[in-house]
Amino acid sequence: MGSSDKKEGKTKKRRDESPAPEDGRKCRVCRFPLLVALLQLLLAVAVTVVAFLMLALSPSLLARETPHWAGIILCLVSIVGFILYCITYVPDERTSSQFIVKLLYFILCTIGLVISLLALSFAGHHYTQTSSFWCEPAGEDCVCTLDRNDPIARTFTYAGVSDCGVITGTLALYFLIQILLNLAQALVCAVGAFIMWKHRYQVFFAGLQIGSPSSRRWQKV
Repeated sequence: MGSSDKKEGKTKKRRDESPAPEDGRKCRVCRFPLLVALLQLLLAVAVTVVAFLMLALSPSLLARETPHWAGIILCLVSIVGFILYCITYVPDERTSSQFIVKLLYFILCTIGLVISLLALSFAGHHYTQTSSFWCEPAGEDCVCTLDRNDPIARTFTYAGVSDCGVITGTLALYFLIQILLNLAQALVCAVGAFIMWKHRYQVFFAGLQIGSPSSRRWQKV
């Protein structure tokens, strides 16, 4: 009887123990979602800046060729991530506002992933196309075609570009940079959405947070 009482007392004591306080020496920047939101903000600003640099080469570039819209949307996603980071450390963690922000951030990360992949596909298509251009100056414009020997081939006119080397050189380089930036942006959004689902919602709906004897039960939920 004595040994069983001791075991029950130890078990009860273990369940009643509160989690150890976080070490203040840990890197706050590495905590979720601050690091993800910070990366999203930096990549979004980079995508937007490169898009406006591309637009400065020629005003005839279309919106799908200058994906500043992708950068602006990801800036909004990162702002929600910063708000979530601030709300997470409020003492009452079961407020409706925190749940709404978590759900909103998860949805926006998923949308950001789709938008980044869309901008990536556009940039990849235009990079392949621009790399195969044959361009000739036409006054203050530059006229490009994919096959200079085909008289009925589709032509692309870039207004305000007197040096056609800008199209086949600088513009193609900008498209390549957009591919890399949007790929990184898509990966960061995917990581943010996965962490939100794995460590927030997957455990939230199970209701097994209290009295879990080991961390293995968290993985099986």
